[in-house]
Amino acid sequence: MYIGEIITADCANGEGLRVSLFVSGCTNHCKGCFQPQTWDFHYGREYTPEIEAFILQELSKSYYNGLTVLGGEPFEPSNQRGLLPLVRRLKKELPDRDLWFYTGFTYDKDLIPGGCRYIECTDELLDAADILVDGRFVEEKRNLMLRFRGSENQRIIDLRRTRAEGRVILSPLNT
Repeated sequence: MYIGEIITADCANGEGLRVSLFVSGCTNHCKGCFQPQTWDFHYGREYTPEIEAFILQELSKSYYNGLTVLGGEPFEPSNQRGLLPLVRRLKKELPDRDLWFYTGFTYDKDLIPGGCRYIECTDELLDAADILVDGRFVEEKRNLMLRFRGSENQRIIDLRRTRAEGRVILSPLNT
């Protein structure tokens, strides 16, 4: 797995102060994407144990709410497998930090058994996450007034409640 960027003290990609990890590689190629360079699976630098240690050390600072993973596309199969060790360590070492994922794929279509991006570790990643912002960026539905998303078709899903209730529950952040 490659990463394009790590932003510390980020307040644009989720609630509170966050560390945001931009993974590389995306097959969605949304028109108007704000980071088309991250479509390349080898953009940036290779993800290493040292980078993982840096992310966790940074997140251990008391002022952070959590980690946001976006890209590129975190739910490309190679990225899911690459992110799993980080997510496992985050939940074990810093269980009070929340986890947000951004994906251009749709939770209840693409990330379920039989979906185009469902693999052996998808459920574990989703079970660990608190919020999923799903849906492709659609330039014609772009809305700068939305919090934490770029286009009106995208949803902010409360994954904890969604997974518990077996149906999509939108976060109050959608309003």
